Amino acid sequence: MASYKAFYIKANDDEGFSRSVVQRDTSDLPNHEVLIKVQYSSLNFKDALSAHGNSAVTRAFPHQGGIDASGVVEESTNEAFKTGDKVIVTGYDLGMNTAGGLGQYIRVPAAWVLPCPRGLNPKRSMLFGTAGLTAQLCINKLQQMGVTPDKGPVLVTGATGGVGSIAVALLAHSGYEVVASSGKAEQAQMLREIGASDVIDRAEFGEANRRPMLKERFAGAVDVVGGDTLANVIKSLKAGGSAACCGLVQSAAFEATVLPFILRGVNLLGVDSVEIPLAQKQAAWKQLARAATLPAIEQLNTTISLQQVPAALETLFSGGVAGHIRVKLGR
Repeated sequence: MASYKAFYIKANDDEGFSRSVVQRDTSDLPNHEVLIKVQYSSLNFKDALSAHGNSAVTRAFPHQGGIDASGVVEESTNEAFKTGDKVIVTGYDLGMNTAGGLGQYIRVPAAWVLPCPRGLNPKRSMLFGTAGLTAQLCINKLQQMGVTPDKGPVLVTGATGGVGSIAVALLAHSGYEVVASSGKAEQAQMLREIGASDVIDRAEFGEANRRPMLKERFAGAVDVVGGDTLANVIKSLKAGGSAACCGLVQSAAFEATVLPFILRGVNLLGVDSVEIPLAQKQAAWKQLARAATLPAIEQLNTTISLQQVPAALETLFSGGVAGHIRVKLGR
C-alpha cells in the first residue's frame, strides 16, 4: 500500500460538486491486474464534464478523475507487463467510473494498457493524450475515404481546443491545406504558426442555415463541435468529400437533409477513441510517435502541476483554454 495525491470530485449535500487535490491510498483502488505509477496525464473536455457532475460521463461519486494516464508499471498480475514497463492508458472507463489518471496511481485491467511505442515515453505521450489520439483517428478515417492533400482544403472546427489544435498541426505536417475555424480571434496567429493556411470565425458555420446545400469548399473536415456547425460543414463538402465527427461542444443534435449525401456523395464518419480495439489504438499511437518532436506539438501544449488542475478544469469548462494541457504528476 502507498499514499498518493489525486484530483478528487465529491458530490455535495446541496447537489453541487467540489473539486480538490487530496491524499488517497492504493488500497482504495479497484482490484484490477496492473498497478501503474502515473507520471503524466492531460486534460480533456470530458474531464471537465466529469468534474462538474455530468452523469453521462461519471455516475459514481466521490471519484478520482482523468481519462488519460502514462507512467510505469509498479505491479502486475498479468504476464504481459512487468515492473518498470513504460505504458499509456486512455479511454475505456478510465476517469469515468474507474479511478483515473489525475492521480499518482491507477489500477486497471491489462486489456486497457499499451506499451509506449518507440519514440514516445510517458512525458511525450501526454503531449497528445486522448485529444491527439482522437485527432489521429479522424485523419486516418479521412485518408481511408480518399481525402488526400491534392483533393483540396480540410476544415478543422473547434481549432483552438485540444483535438482541434493537434489536428491542425498533424494535417499541416502531412501536407494538407488546413482551414481552422475558431471563436477565439486572438488565437489566429497561434493557429497559423502551428500550420493553418487560413483562419475563419466559427460564426461562419455556427448558425442554423435553412439551405440544404452550400458552396463546395472542403475536401474533408475534422469536426469536434457538432450541432449546426456540423450540419453546415456537411453542406459545404466537395463532391465525394468526408467529415470526421468526434465531438459535441456545440450540440449532440444537428439538423440535415439527405441532399448532400445523394447529390454530392459526401460521407459522415463517426470517430470513437474510447472503446476501439487496443490494436487500433496501438497503430494510431505509433503514428503519433512519429510526430512527437514536431515544434508545433510542443508549441500548442502547456504543462501544469496536479495542484493546478482544479483551476485549469474550470477554465476548460468555460471555454477559456487554447491548445492542449499536459499534467505532470511525478518524476
